[in-house]
Amino acid sequence: MAIEPGNVVTLKSGGLPMTVAAVEENNVECLWISDDGELFRETIPSVALTVLDEEEEEEEELEVEDADDAEEHDEDDEDEDEDEHASKKKRRSA
Repeated sequence: MAIEPGNVVTLKSGGLPMTVAAVEENNVECLWISDDGELFRETIPSVALTVLDEEEEEEEELEVEDADDAEEHDEDDEDEDEDEHASKKKRRSA
């Protein structure tokens, strides 16, 4: 399948999904957003890319959402642990 602007691609070796902005001969200009929300734009050789079909795109999105949810739960657990520790400390000092 030929890579075209608007396709969602990923490196053959893995990584974040990227949107194709332009194709010039054997180079593909890609855009993606890092986990920190920073926008990147890079030209990558087309031989290093594979086009994701819609099903693969949805799986990638779910994996990112699951990872985000896991991080939120970890933060909630840490907050609960801190609250529990503070509560025990207050009971001991009373």
